[in-house]
Amino acid sequence: MKKIALLGATGQTGKEFLKLALDKGYAVKALVRNPEKLDFQHINLQVVKGDVLHFQDVCNVIEDCEVVVSLFGHVKGSPAWLQTNGTKHIISAMRQFGVEKIISLSGGGLPYPEKDQPKFADKLIRTIMKIAVPKILNDAIEHHKVLASSGLKWIIVRGPRLTNEAKKGVYRVGWVGVNASTQIARADLADFILKQVEDDSFLYQMPFVSQVSKQK
Repeated sequence: MKKIALLGATGQTGKEFLKLALDKGYAVKALVRNPEKLDFQHINLQVVKGDVLHFQDVCNVIEDCEVVVSLFGHVKGSPAWLQTNGTKHIISAMRQFGVEKIISLSGGGLPYPEKDQPKFADKLIRTIMKIAVPKILNDAIEHHKVLASSGLKWIIVRGPRLTNEAKKGVYRVGWVGVNASTQIARADLADFILKQVEDDSFLYQMPFVSQVSKQK
């Protein structure tokens, strides 16, 4: 199995992904600023203390890995271009160590006009984001541009509102406004992200993953 370089392991989605990857038998190197936030240990887990905005730290986690999973994102006080600049470091390190594939996490606000067919509610959400959290949306858009011009194999997984509900094991994979609902459990989102480690079906695309609507 491939060895995964994981960035964002202490976030809520990151923790779900990490546990699932280890349960499936993957070896994981996780870059974390505060190792004490990881509340478990595993024989196949190597924790690297560092920051995605420090290039050498990123190199330390990507060396000897075969695929990168980037789940880090904005928290209170994050710099405006966190995801963009962090992704630039990741790409540089991937080139240095010959790693070809990256899976990155973003939100449904990131536009993908090639596939999306946003409905009124989707357009309203994006408008609100432009007003309320423009730095997060702009950063997501720029990080996509960085990946698209990298020459590497990339997938950006997008999700709607994330919940801490139990894993259901089934979910929709579509585009904004196409075969989509308004939320998904982090555990199910993590399951889809992990599947992309081995699956190239969505290379150079931005699938939108959401929960299956309840049957009436």
